[in-house]
Amino acid sequence: MKARWLLRTTKIDVKELANKANISPITAKILIDRGINTPQEIKKFMRASLEDLYNPLLMKDMDKGTDIIKEAIQQNKKICIYGDYDADGVTSTTILYKALTKLGSNVKYHVPDRENEGYGMNKNRIKILKDEGIDVILTCDNGIACTEEVKLAKELGMTVVITDHHELPFIEDKGERTYVIPEADAVINPKRKDCSYPFKLLCGAGISLKFTQVLFEKFNLKNENMKEYIELAGIGTICDVVDLVDENRIIAKNAIEIMNDTNNLGLKCLIELIGCKSVKSYTIGFQIGPCINATGRLDTAALSVELLLCKDEKRAKELADILYQLNKKRQEMTNKNVDEIIDSIENCDMKNDKVLLIYKEDVHESIAGIVAGKIREKYNVPTIVLTGGKEMPKGSGRSIEEYNLFEELMQCKNLIYKFGGHPMAAGLSIEEENICKLRQKLKENCTLTNQDIIPKIRIDKRLPFAYISSNLIQEINSLEPFGKGNASPVLAEKNVCIQRIAILGKDKNTLKLKCRINNSNRCIDALGFGKVDEFTELLKEHYGERYLQIINNPMNLKLDIIFTPYENEYMGNKTVQVRINDVRISR
Repeated sequence: MKARWLLRTTKIDVKELANKANISPITAKILIDRGINTPQEIKKFMRASLEDLYNPLLMKDMDKGTDIIKEAIQQNKKICIYGDYDADGVTSTTILYKALTKLGSNVKYHVPDRENEGYGMNKNRIKILKDEGIDVILTCDNGIACTEEVKLAKELGMTVVITDHHELPFIEDKGERTYVIPEADAVINPKRKDCSYPFKLLCGAGISLKFTQVLFEKFNLKNENMKEYIELAGIGTICDVVDLVDENRIIAKNAIEIMNDTNNLGLKCLIELIGCKSVKSYTIGFQIGPCINATGRLDTAALSVELLLCKDEKRAKELADILYQLNKKRQEMTNKNVDEIIDSIENCDMKNDKVLLIYKEDVHESIAGIVAGKIREKYNVPTIVLTGGKEMPKGSGRSIEEYNLFEELMQCKNLIYKFGGHPMAAGLSIEEENICKLRQKLKENCTLTNQDIIPKIRIDKRLPFAYISSNLIQEINSLEPFGKGNASPVLAEKNVCIQRIAILGKDKNTLKLKCRINNSNRCIDALGFGKVDEFTELLKEHYGERYLQIINNPMNLKLDIIFTPYENEYMGNKTVQVRINDVRISR
Protein backbone atom coordinates (compact mmCIF):
# COMPACT_ATOMS: atom_id res chain seq x y z
CA MET A 1 0.00 0.00 0.00
CA LYS A 2 1.48 3.36 -1.06
CA ALA A 3 2.03 5.75 1.81
CA ARG A 4 0.97 9.39 1.93
CA TRP A 5 3.89 11.76 2.37
CA LEU A 6 3.17 14.59 4.80
CA LEU A 7 5.65 17.43 5.36
CA ARG A 8 5.55 18.77 8.93
CA THR A 9 5.21 22.54 9.13
CA THR A 10 5.77 25.02 11.96
CA LYS A 11 5.10 28.68 12.72
CA ILE A 12 8.19 28.90 14.93
CA ASP A 13 11.18 30.83 13.55
CA VAL A 14 13.55 27.88 13.03
CA LYS A 15 16.67 29.95 12.25
CA GLU A 16 16.22 32.16 15.31
CA LEU A 17 15.78 29.14 17.58
CA ALA A 18 18.80 27.41 16.00
CA ASN A 19 20.97 30.49 16.67
CA LYS A 20 19.83 30.75 20.29
CA ALA A 21 20.39 27.03 20.93
CA ASN A 22 23.65 26.92 18.95
CA ILE A 23 22.53 24.05 16.70
CA SER A 24 21.89 23.74 12.97
CA PRO A 25 18.48 24.80 11.59
CA ILE A 26 18.01 21.20 10.41
CA THR A 27 18.35 19.83 13.95
CA ALA A 28 16.24 22.68 15.32
CA LYS A 29 13.40 21.78 12.94
CA ILE A 30 13.62 18.10 13.92
CA LEU A 31 13.36 19.04 17.62
CA ILE A 32 10.46 21.43 17.01
CA ASP A 33 8.59 18.57 15.33
CA ARG A 34 8.99 16.64 18.61
CA GLY A 35 7.58 19.47 20.73
CA ILE A 36 10.97 20.70 21.94
CA ASN A 37 10.89 24.35 20.93
CA THR A 38 12.68 26.60 23.45
CA PRO A 39 16.44 27.00 23.98
CA GLN A 40 16.01 25.73 27.57
CA GLU A 41 14.15 22.59 26.47
CA ILE A 42 16.73 21.93 23.74
CA LYS A 43 19.61 22.33 26.21
CA LYS A 44 18.01 19.87 28.64
CA PHE A 45 17.21 17.44 25.82
CA MET A 46 20.71 17.51 24.35
CA ARG A 47 22.61 17.09 27.62
CA ALA A 48 20.31 14.36 29.03
CA SER A 49 21.96 14.78 32.44
CA LEU A 50 21.17 12.57 35.41
CA GLU A 51 21.13 15.79 37.44
CA ASP A 52 17.89 16.72 35.66
CA LEU A 53 16.00 13.72 37.06
CA TYR A 54 13.15 14.69 39.38
CA ASN A 55 13.10 14.02 43.11
CA PRO A 56 11.50 10.56 43.48
CA LEU A 57 9.91 11.60 46.80
CA LEU A 58 7.51 13.76 44.78
CA MET A 59 5.81 10.49 43.81
CA LYS A 60 2.73 9.66 45.88
CA ASP A 61 3.45 6.94 48.51
CA MET A 62 7.16 6.74 47.62
CA ASP A 63 8.15 7.83 51.12
CA LYS A 64 5.65 5.45 52.71
CA GLY A 65 6.56 2.49 50.46
CA THR A 66 10.31 2.80 50.98
CA ASP A 67 9.79 3.19 54.75
CA ILE A 68 7.84 -0.09 54.78
CA ILE A 69 10.64 -1.92 52.91
CA LYS A 70 13.34 -0.30 55.07
CA GLU A 71 11.59 -1.50 58.22
CA ALA A 72 11.07 -4.98 56.73
CA ILE A 73 14.81 -5.23 55.98
CA GLN A 74 15.76 -4.07 59.45
CA GLN A 75 13.38 -6.61 61.03
CA ASN A 76 14.60 -9.40 58.74
CA LYS A 77 11.10 -9.97 57.35
CA LYS A 78 10.77 -12.20 54.30
CA ILE A 79 10.21 -10.07 51.20
CA CYS A 80 9.09 -11.26 47.76
CA ILE A 81 9.58 -9.08 44.71
CA TYR A 82 6.63 -9.91 42.45
CA GLY A 83 7.61 -9.07 38.86
CA ASP A 84 6.43 -9.61 35.32
CA TYR A 85 7.56 -11.71 32.36
CA ASP A 86 8.38 -9.02 29.76
CA ALA A 87 11.64 -7.03 29.43
CA ASP A 88 10.32 -4.21 31.61
CA GLY A 89 9.18 -6.65 34.30
CA VAL A 90 12.46 -8.59 34.13
CA THR A 91 14.63 -5.47 34.50
CA SER A 92 12.34 -4.05 37.24
CA THR A 93 12.67 -7.32 39.17
CA THR A 94 16.45 -7.39 38.70
CA ILE A 95 16.89 -3.79 39.87
CA LEU A 96 14.91 -4.33 43.07
CA TYR A 97 16.48 -7.73 43.79
CA LYS A 98 20.01 -6.33 43.33
CA ALA A 99 19.21 -3.36 45.58
CA LEU A 100 17.53 -5.33 48.36
CA THR A 101 20.27 -7.97 48.30
CA LYS A 102 22.89 -5.22 48.66
CA LEU A 103 20.99 -3.97 51.71
CA GLY A 104 21.16 -7.42 53.28
CA SER A 105 17.46 -8.19 53.08
CA ASN A 106 15.81 -11.62 53.31
CA VAL A 107 14.49 -11.44 49.76
CA LYS A 108 13.38 -13.64 46.88
CA TYR A 109 11.75 -12.82 43.55
CA HIS A 110 8.89 -14.37 41.65
CA VAL A 111 8.29 -13.93 37.93
CA PRO A 112 4.86 -15.35 36.97
CA ASP A 113 4.35 -17.98 34.28
CA ARG A 114 2.57 -16.32 31.35
CA GLU A 115 0.22 -19.21 30.57
CA ASN A 116 -0.41 -20.71 34.01
CA GLU A 117 -0.52 -17.56 36.14
CA GLY A 118 -1.08 -14.74 33.69
CA TYR A 119 -0.17 -11.08 34.08
CA GLY A 120 -0.08 -9.53 37.55
CA MET A 121 -0.56 -11.04 40.96
CA ASN A 122 -2.13 -14.49 41.06
CA LYS A 123 -4.30 -15.69 43.99
CA ASN A 124 -2.85 -19.21 44.03
CA ARG A 125 0.68 -17.82 44.00
CA ILE A 126 -0.16 -15.47 46.89
CA LYS A 127 -1.28 -18.48 48.95
CA ILE A 128 1.96 -20.30 48.07
CA LEU A 129 4.02 -17.26 49.10
CA LYS A 130 2.14 -17.14 52.40
CA ASP A 131 2.92 -20.83 52.98
CA GLU A 132 6.59 -20.04 52.29
CA GLY A 133 6.52 -17.49 55.10
CA ILE A 134 6.60 -14.33 52.97
CA ASP A 135 5.72 -11.25 55.04
CA VAL A 136 5.94 -8.51 52.40
CA ILE A 137 5.09 -8.47 48.70
CA LEU A 138 6.77 -5.72 46.66
CA THR A 139 5.39 -5.60 43.12
CA CYS A 140 7.08 -4.10 40.10
CA ASP A 141 5.57 -3.41 36.66
CA ASN A 142 2.23 -4.77 37.93
CA GLY A 143 -0.27 -4.58 40.76
CA ILE A 144 -2.39 -1.51 39.98
CA ALA A 145 -5.21 -3.71 38.62
CA CYS A 146 -4.93 -6.41 41.32
CA THR A 147 -7.66 -5.25 43.71
CA GLU A 148 -8.90 -8.75 44.65
CA GLU A 149 -5.40 -10.23 44.86
CA VAL A 150 -4.20 -7.45 47.17
CA LYS A 151 -7.31 -7.95 49.31
CA LEU A 152 -6.44 -11.67 49.64
CA ALA A 153 -2.83 -10.93 50.57
CA LYS A 154 -3.98 -8.49 53.25
CA GLU A 155 -6.49 -11.01 54.63
CA LEU A 156 -3.61 -13.49 54.91
CA GLY A 157 -1.70 -10.97 57.01
CA MET A 158 0.83 -9.86 54.38
CA THR A 159 2.06 -6.33 53.72
CA VAL A 160 1.79 -5.18 50.08
CA VAL A 161 3.71 -2.38 48.37
CA ILE A 162 2.78 -1.76 44.73
CA THR A 163 5.11 -0.10 42.22
CA ASP A 164 3.52 0.12 38.77
CA HIS A 165 3.16 2.42 35.78
CA HIS A 166 0.07 1.08 34.00
CA GLU A 167 -3.22 2.92 33.59
CA LEU A 168 -5.55 2.84 36.58
CA PRO A 169 -8.55 0.49 36.29
CA PHE A 170 -11.97 2.13 36.48
CA ILE A 171 -15.67 1.42 36.80
CA GLU A 172 -17.83 3.17 34.21
CA ASP A 173 -21.46 4.02 34.96
CA LYS A 174 -23.54 6.22 32.65
CA GLY A 175 -20.37 7.61 31.06
CA GLU A 176 -18.80 8.46 34.44
CA ARG A 177 -15.51 6.77 35.30
CA THR A 178 -14.57 6.01 38.89
CA TYR A 179 -10.92 4.99 39.22
CA VAL A 180 -10.10 2.07 41.50
CA ILE A 181 -6.87 1.73 43.50
CA PRO A 182 -6.05 -1.52 45.36
CA GLU A 183 -6.02 -1.19 49.17
CA ALA A 184 -2.32 -1.96 49.48
CA ASP A 185 -0.11 -0.51 52.20
CA ALA A 186 1.49 1.77 49.57
CA VAL A 187 0.63 2.30 45.91
CA ILE A 188 3.35 4.00 43.88
CA ASN A 189 2.22 4.90 40.36
CA PRO A 190 2.72 8.35 38.81
CA LYS A 191 -0.54 7.85 36.86
CA ARG A 192 -2.52 8.09 40.10
CA LYS A 193 -4.83 11.10 39.85
CA ASP A 194 -3.61 12.30 43.26
CA CYS A 195 0.09 11.99 42.35
CA SER A 196 1.82 15.31 41.60
CA TYR A 197 4.99 13.76 40.16
CA PRO A 198 5.91 15.94 37.13
CA PHE A 199 6.58 13.07 34.69
CA LYS A 200 3.89 10.46 34.16
CA LEU A 201 5.47 8.23 31.52
CA LEU A 202 8.08 6.21 33.41
CA CYS A 203 8.06 2.46 32.78
CA GLY A 204 8.14 -0.14 35.56
CA ALA A 205 11.94 -0.26 35.57
CA GLY A 206 12.11 3.53 35.79
CA ILE A 207 9.96 3.45 38.92
CA SER A 208 12.07 0.60 40.36
CA LEU A 209 15.14 2.78 39.76
CA LYS A 210 13.51 5.66 41.65
CA PHE A 211 12.49 3.34 44.49
CA THR A 212 16.06 2.03 44.75
CA GLN A 213 17.46 5.57 44.81
CA VAL A 214 15.26 6.54 47.79
CA LEU A 215 15.92 3.27 49.61
CA PHE A 216 19.70 3.73 49.31
CA GLU A 217 19.42 7.27 50.66
CA LYS A 218 17.40 6.02 53.65
CA PHE A 219 20.21 3.55 54.36
CA ASN A 220 22.77 6.40 54.06
CA LEU A 221 24.13 5.12 50.73
CA LYS A 222 23.69 8.49 48.99
CA ASN A 223 26.92 8.12 47.03
CA GLU A 224 26.15 4.60 45.82
CA ASN A 225 27.14 4.12 42.16
CA MET A 226 23.80 3.77 40.35
CA LYS A 227 25.26 2.78 36.96
CA GLU A 228 24.21 -0.88 37.08
CA TYR A 229 20.64 0.13 37.97
CA ILE A 230 20.42 2.86 35.33
CA GLU A 231 21.66 0.37 32.72
CA LEU A 232 18.83 -2.05 33.54
CA ALA A 233 16.23 0.73 33.72
CA GLY A 234 17.31 1.86 30.24
CA ILE A 235 16.63 -1.61 28.82
CA GLY A 236 13.15 -1.62 30.36
CA THR A 237 12.49 1.93 29.13
CA ILE A 238 13.41 1.22 25.51
CA CYS A 239 11.80 -2.24 25.37
CA ASP A 240 8.51 -1.11 26.94
CA VAL A 241 8.14 1.48 24.15
CA VAL A 242 7.40 4.40 26.47
CA ASP A 243 7.97 7.91 25.09
CA LEU A 244 11.71 8.65 25.01
CA VAL A 245 11.33 12.18 26.32
CA ASP A 246 12.17 13.94 29.59
CA GLU A 247 13.25 11.40 32.26
CA ASN A 248 12.88 8.42 29.93
CA ARG A 249 15.35 9.99 27.51
CA ILE A 250 17.81 10.73 30.33
CA ILE A 251 17.62 7.14 31.62
CA ALA A 252 17.83 5.55 28.16
CA LYS A 253 20.67 7.73 26.86
CA ASN A 254 22.83 7.20 29.95
CA ALA A 255 22.02 3.48 29.94
CA ILE A 256 23.29 3.12 26.37
CA GLU A 257 26.59 4.79 27.30
CA ILE A 258 26.96 2.43 30.26
CA MET A 259 26.06 -0.64 28.19
CA ASN A 260 28.79 0.08 25.69
CA ASP A 261 31.26 -0.66 28.47
CA THR A 262 29.07 -2.86 30.64
CA ASN A 263 30.21 -4.69 33.75
CA ASN A 264 27.11 -6.88 33.72
CA LEU A 265 28.46 -10.33 32.81
CA GLY A 266 25.15 -11.67 31.49
CA LEU A 267 24.56 -8.64 29.28
CA LYS A 268 28.14 -8.80 28.03
CA CYS A 269 27.69 -12.45 26.98
CA LEU A 270 24.37 -11.72 25.25
CA ILE A 271 25.79 -8.70 23.38
CA GLU A 272 28.77 -10.79 22.19
CA LEU A 273 26.45 -13.59 21.04
CA ILE A 274 24.23 -11.16 19.11
CA GLY A 275 27.40 -9.84 17.48
CA CYS A 276 26.90 -6.10 17.81
CA LYS A 277 29.96 -3.86 18.02
CA SER A 278 28.15 -0.83 19.40
CA VAL A 279 24.97 -0.77 21.50
CA LYS A 280 22.29 1.64 20.33
CA SER A 281 18.56 1.97 20.98
CA TYR A 282 17.97 -0.34 17.99
CA THR A 283 20.24 -3.00 19.53
CA ILE A 284 18.27 -2.92 22.76
CA GLY A 285 14.80 -2.69 21.21
CA PHE A 286 15.21 -5.20 18.39
CA GLN A 287 17.96 -7.58 19.51
CA ILE A 288 18.52 -7.65 23.28
CA GLY A 289 14.90 -6.99 24.26
CA PRO A 290 13.39 -9.75 22.09
CA CYS A 291 15.84 -12.27 23.57
CA ILE A 292 14.76 -11.29 27.09
CA ASN A 293 11.07 -11.37 26.09
CA ALA A 294 11.42 -14.78 24.43
CA THR A 295 12.02 -16.48 27.79
CA GLY A 296 8.68 -15.23 29.14
CA ARG A 297 6.92 -16.26 25.94
CA LEU A 298 8.32 -19.77 25.44
CA ASP A 299 9.87 -20.79 28.79
CA THR A 300 10.22 -18.81 32.02
CA ALA A 301 11.34 -15.19 32.34
CA ALA A 302 13.23 -16.24 35.48
CA LEU A 303 15.98 -17.30 33.03
CA SER A 304 16.39 -13.67 31.95
CA VAL A 305 16.52 -12.44 35.54
CA GLU A 306 19.14 -15.11 36.28
CA LEU A 307 21.20 -13.94 33.29
CA LEU A 308 21.15 -10.31 34.45
CA LEU A 309 22.18 -11.36 37.96
CA CYS A 310 24.75 -13.97 36.89
CA LYS A 311 28.33 -13.81 38.23
CA ASP A 312 29.63 -17.07 36.71
CA GLU A 313 30.98 -16.74 33.16
CA LYS A 314 30.21 -20.33 32.12
CA ARG A 315 26.60 -20.10 33.31
CA ALA A 316 26.22 -16.61 31.79
CA LYS A 317 27.27 -17.90 28.37
CA GLU A 318 24.92 -20.86 28.74
CA LEU A 319 22.01 -18.58 29.66
CA ALA A 320 22.79 -16.12 26.85
CA ASP A 321 22.66 -19.00 24.37
CA ILE A 322 19.32 -20.19 25.79
CA LEU A 323 17.85 -16.69 25.34
CA TYR A 324 19.27 -16.39 21.82
CA GLN A 325 17.91 -19.79 20.72
CA LEU A 326 14.48 -19.15 22.27
CA ASN A 327 14.26 -15.88 20.34
CA LYS A 328 15.15 -17.67 17.09
CA LYS A 329 12.38 -20.17 17.79
CA ARG A 330 9.97 -17.31 18.55
CA GLN A 331 10.87 -15.62 15.24
CA GLU A 332 10.25 -18.85 13.30
CA MET A 333 6.88 -19.37 15.00
CA THR A 334 5.90 -15.76 14.34
CA ASN A 335 6.85 -15.87 10.64
CA LYS A 336 5.00 -19.15 10.11
CA ASN A 337 1.79 -17.84 11.67
CA VAL A 338 1.99 -14.47 9.90
CA ASP A 339 2.41 -16.18 6.51
CA GLU A 340 -0.51 -18.54 7.18
CA ILE A 341 -2.80 -15.74 8.34
CA ILE A 342 -1.93 -13.51 5.36
CA ASP A 343 -2.66 -16.43 3.05
CA SER A 344 -6.07 -16.97 4.70
CA ILE A 345 -6.93 -13.24 4.52
CA GLU A 346 -6.00 -13.05 0.84
CA ASN A 347 -8.29 -15.99 0.08
CA CYS A 348 -11.44 -14.90 1.89
CA ASP A 349 -13.85 -11.96 2.02
CA MET A 350 -12.01 -10.53 5.06
CA LYS A 351 -9.43 -8.87 2.81
CA ASN A 352 -11.34 -5.59 2.55
CA ASP A 353 -12.32 -5.34 6.24
CA LYS A 354 -11.16 -2.16 7.97
CA VAL A 355 -10.89 -4.06 11.29
CA LEU A 356 -9.43 -7.56 11.27
CA LEU A 357 -10.33 -10.13 13.90
CA ILE A 358 -8.57 -13.43 13.23
CA TYR A 359 -9.16 -16.62 15.21
CA LYS A 360 -6.36 -19.16 14.75
CA GLU A 361 -6.40 -21.79 17.48
CA ASP A 362 -2.80 -22.96 17.10
CA VAL A 363 -1.11 -19.56 17.46
CA HIS A 364 1.03 -19.74 20.59
CA GLU A 365 -0.70 -17.51 23.14
CA SER A 366 2.51 -15.61 23.89
CA ILE A 367 3.07 -14.41 20.31
CA ALA A 368 -0.51 -13.39 19.43
CA GLY A 369 0.36 -9.71 19.96
CA ILE A 370 3.50 -9.89 17.81
CA VAL A 371 1.55 -11.64 15.03
CA ALA A 372 -1.24 -9.03 15.28
CA GLY A 373 1.39 -6.30 14.94
CA LYS A 374 2.86 -7.86 11.79
CA ILE A 375 -0.59 -8.21 10.19
CA ARG A 376 -1.38 -4.61 11.15
CA GLU A 377 1.86 -3.49 9.49
CA LYS A 378 0.93 -5.22 6.22
CA TYR A 379 -2.66 -4.03 5.90
CA ASN A 380 -2.51 -0.89 8.08
CA VAL A 381 -5.81 -1.68 9.76
CA PRO A 382 -6.53 -2.50 13.44
CA THR A 383 -5.89 -6.22 13.95
CA ILE A 384 -6.85 -8.64 16.70
CA VAL A 385 -5.42 -12.18 16.73
CA LEU A 386 -7.14 -14.76 18.94
CA THR A 387 -5.79 -18.18 19.85
CA GLY A 388 -7.31 -21.24 21.55
CA GLY A 389 -6.29 -20.48 25.13
CA LYS A 390 -6.55 -22.93 28.02
CA GLU A 391 -10.05 -22.02 29.22
CA MET A 392 -11.33 -19.96 26.29
CA PRO A 393 -9.98 -18.09 23.24
CA LYS A 394 -7.73 -15.18 24.14
CA GLY A 395 -5.44 -12.89 22.24
CA SER A 396 -4.09 -9.43 21.53
CA GLY A 397 -4.81 -6.51 19.26
CA ARG A 398 -2.69 -3.80 17.68
CA SER A 399 -4.13 -0.61 16.22
CA ILE A 400 -3.41 2.47 14.10
CA GLU A 401 -3.44 6.14 15.18
CA GLU A 402 -6.91 6.75 13.78
CA TYR A 403 -8.58 3.95 15.78
CA ASN A 404 -8.80 3.81 19.59
CA LEU A 405 -8.82 0.06 20.10
CA PHE A 406 -9.55 0.23 23.84
CA GLU A 407 -12.59 2.48 23.40
CA GLU A 408 -13.92 0.36 20.51
CA LEU A 409 -13.68 -2.78 22.65
CA MET A 410 -15.45 -0.89 25.45
CA GLN A 411 -18.42 -0.53 23.10
CA CYS A 412 -18.47 -4.33 22.72
CA LYS A 413 -17.75 -5.23 26.34
CA ASN A 414 -21.00 -7.26 26.66
CA LEU A 415 -19.48 -9.76 24.18
CA ILE A 416 -16.06 -9.99 25.85
CA TYR A 417 -15.25 -12.00 28.97
CA LYS A 418 -12.28 -9.82 29.96
CA PHE A 419 -10.12 -7.16 28.30
CA GLY A 420 -7.68 -4.36 29.01
CA GLY A 421 -5.22 -2.11 27.22
CA HIS A 422 -4.93 1.34 25.68
CA PRO A 423 -5.66 3.06 22.33
CA MET A 424 -2.91 1.27 20.37
CA ALA A 425 -2.92 -2.21 21.96
CA ALA A 426 -5.22 -4.47 23.95
CA GLY A 427 -5.54 -8.01 25.29
CA LEU A 428 -8.80 -9.94 25.66
CA SER A 429 -10.47 -13.24 26.53
CA ILE A 430 -13.75 -14.20 24.85
CA GLU A 431 -16.16 -17.15 24.71
CA GLU A 432 -15.79 -18.92 21.34
CA GLU A 433 -19.46 -18.46 20.44
CA ASN A 434 -19.03 -14.66 20.72
CA ILE A 435 -16.09 -14.32 18.30
CA CYS A 436 -18.22 -13.95 15.15
CA LYS A 437 -20.55 -11.56 16.98
CA LEU A 438 -17.57 -9.43 18.07
CA ARG A 439 -16.16 -9.40 14.54
CA GLN A 440 -19.52 -8.24 13.16
CA LYS A 441 -19.98 -5.61 15.87
CA LEU A 442 -16.49 -4.16 15.31
CA LYS A 443 -17.20 -3.96 11.57
CA GLU A 444 -20.56 -2.26 12.11
CA ASN A 445 -19.12 0.29 14.55
CA CYS A 446 -16.01 1.04 12.46
CA THR A 447 -15.91 4.59 11.06
CA LEU A 448 -12.49 4.35 9.39
CA THR A 449 -12.39 5.74 5.84
CA ASN A 450 -10.21 4.66 2.93
CA GLN A 451 -8.04 7.73 3.63
CA ASP A 452 -7.63 6.72 7.28
CA ILE A 453 -6.05 3.37 6.41
CA ILE A 454 -3.48 4.76 3.98
CA PRO A 455 -0.09 4.64 5.78
CA LYS A 456 1.37 8.06 6.48
CA ILE A 457 5.01 9.10 6.55
CA ARG A 458 5.56 12.41 8.30
CA ILE A 459 8.62 14.21 6.96
CA ASP A 460 10.58 16.50 9.26
CA LYS A 461 12.30 18.48 6.53
CA ARG A 462 13.10 18.59 2.84
CA LEU A 463 16.88 18.43 2.61
CA PRO A 464 19.02 18.63 -0.53
CA PHE A 465 21.76 15.98 -0.57
CA ALA A 466 24.37 18.74 -0.80
CA TYR A 467 23.68 19.61 2.87
CA ILE A 468 24.53 16.13 4.13
CA SER A 469 27.89 15.95 5.92
CA SER A 470 29.65 14.05 8.68
CA ASN A 471 28.99 16.96 11.05
CA LEU A 472 25.25 16.91 10.30
CA ILE A 473 25.12 13.14 10.84
CA GLN A 474 26.94 13.48 14.18
CA GLU A 475 24.50 16.20 15.25
CA ILE A 476 21.51 14.03 14.28
CA ASN A 477 23.05 11.06 16.12
CA SER A 478 23.26 13.22 19.24
CA LEU A 479 19.45 13.13 19.30
CA GLU A 480 19.60 9.38 20.03
CA PRO A 481 18.12 7.27 21.49
CA PHE A 482 15.32 7.13 18.94
CA GLY A 483 12.01 5.47 19.60
CA LYS A 484 8.44 6.33 20.58
CA GLY A 485 8.12 10.07 21.24
CA ASN A 486 11.51 10.71 19.63
CA ALA A 487 11.34 9.07 16.22
CA SER A 488 14.40 8.79 14.02
CA PRO A 489 14.50 11.94 11.84
CA VAL A 490 12.74 11.65 8.49
CA LEU A 491 14.21 13.75 5.67
CA ALA A 492 13.30 13.92 1.99
CA GLU A 493 14.41 15.31 -1.35
CA LYS A 494 12.60 15.71 -4.68
CA ASN A 495 13.70 15.21 -8.27
CA VAL A 496 16.83 13.23 -7.47
CA CYS A 497 18.66 12.27 -10.68
CA ILE A 498 19.61 8.56 -10.63
CA GLN A 499 22.90 7.72 -12.33
CA ARG A 500 23.01 3.98 -11.65
CA ILE A 501 20.90 1.19 -10.14
CA ALA A 502 22.41 -1.92 -8.55
CA ILE A 503 20.93 -4.90 -6.75
CA LEU A 504 23.21 -6.30 -4.05
CA GLY A 505 23.41 -8.95 -1.37
CA LYS A 506 23.42 -12.71 -1.16
CA ASP A 507 19.60 -12.71 -1.38
CA LYS A 508 19.53 -9.88 -3.94
CA ASN A 509 17.29 -7.78 -1.69
CA THR A 510 19.41 -4.64 -1.23
CA LEU A 511 18.83 -1.72 -3.58
CA LYS A 512 21.68 0.70 -4.29
CA LEU A 513 21.06 3.96 -6.14
CA LYS A 514 23.85 6.26 -7.26
CA CYS A 515 22.31 9.73 -6.90
CA ARG A 516 23.70 12.89 -8.43
CA ILE A 517 23.85 15.85 -6.06
CA ASN A 518 22.07 18.79 -7.72
CA ASN A 519 24.21 21.50 -9.34
CA SER A 520 27.39 19.45 -8.97
CA ASN A 521 29.28 16.49 -10.40
CA ARG A 522 29.24 14.71 -7.04
CA CYS A 523 27.16 11.68 -6.21
CA ILE A 524 25.91 10.01 -3.05
CA ASP A 525 24.84 6.40 -2.58
CA ALA A 526 21.32 5.63 -1.36
CA LEU A 527 20.72 2.12 -0.02
CA GLY A 528 17.35 0.44 0.45
CA PHE A 529 17.62 -2.71 2.55
CA GLY A 530 14.85 -5.15 1.61
CA LYS A 531 13.51 -2.63 -0.92
CA VAL A 532 14.25 -4.44 -4.21
CA ASP A 533 10.79 -5.99 -4.78
CA GLU A 534 9.02 -2.78 -3.82
CA PHE A 535 11.23 -0.72 -6.17
CA THR A 536 10.83 -3.18 -9.03
CA GLU A 537 7.03 -3.04 -8.69
CA LEU A 538 7.20 0.78 -8.73
CA LEU A 539 9.13 0.75 -12.01
CA LYS A 540 6.82 -1.89 -13.54
CA GLU A 541 3.76 0.16 -12.64
CA HIS A 542 5.22 3.31 -14.20
CA TYR A 543 7.17 1.97 -17.19
CA GLY A 544 5.47 -1.35 -17.95
CA GLU A 545 7.65 -3.77 -19.92
CA ARG A 546 10.40 -1.13 -20.23
CA TYR A 547 11.22 -1.39 -16.50
CA LEU A 548 14.30 -3.61 -17.14
CA GLN A 549 15.71 -1.01 -19.54
CA ILE A 550 15.34 1.62 -16.81
CA ILE A 551 17.21 -0.59 -14.31
CA ASN A 552 20.04 -1.03 -16.80
CA ASN A 553 20.08 2.59 -17.96
CA PRO A 554 18.33 5.01 -15.58
CA MET A 555 19.87 8.20 -16.91
CA ASN A 556 16.51 10.00 -17.25
CA LEU A 557 15.03 8.59 -14.05
CA LYS A 558 14.17 11.09 -11.33
CA LEU A 559 12.94 10.02 -7.91
CA ASP A 560 11.59 11.57 -4.74
CA ILE A 561 13.31 9.87 -1.80
CA ILE A 562 12.55 9.78 1.93
CA PHE A 563 15.80 8.98 3.71
CA THR A 564 17.98 8.94 6.80
CA PRO A 565 21.64 10.00 6.41
CA TYR A 566 24.37 7.89 7.98
CA GLU A 567 28.09 7.13 7.78
CA ASN A 568 29.16 3.77 6.40
CA GLU A 569 32.53 2.49 7.60
CA TYR A 570 34.41 -0.05 5.49
CA MET A 571 38.05 -1.03 6.04
CA GLY A 572 38.63 2.09 8.12
CA ASN A 573 37.13 4.49 5.55
CA LYS A 574 33.95 6.41 6.35
CA THR A 575 31.52 7.37 3.58
CA VAL A 576 28.41 9.52 3.85
CA GLN A 577 25.37 7.63 2.53
CA VAL A 578 21.59 7.69 2.91
CA ARG A 579 19.23 4.89 3.90
CA ILE A 580 16.05 4.79 1.79
CA ASN A 581 12.79 4.75 3.78
CA ASP A 582 10.45 5.25 0.82
CA VAL A 583 10.69 6.24 -2.83
CA ARG A 584 8.40 7.36 -5.64
CA ILE A 585 8.75 8.50 -9.26
CA SER A 586 9.05 12.30 -9.47
CA ARG A 587 6.06 14.01 -10.99
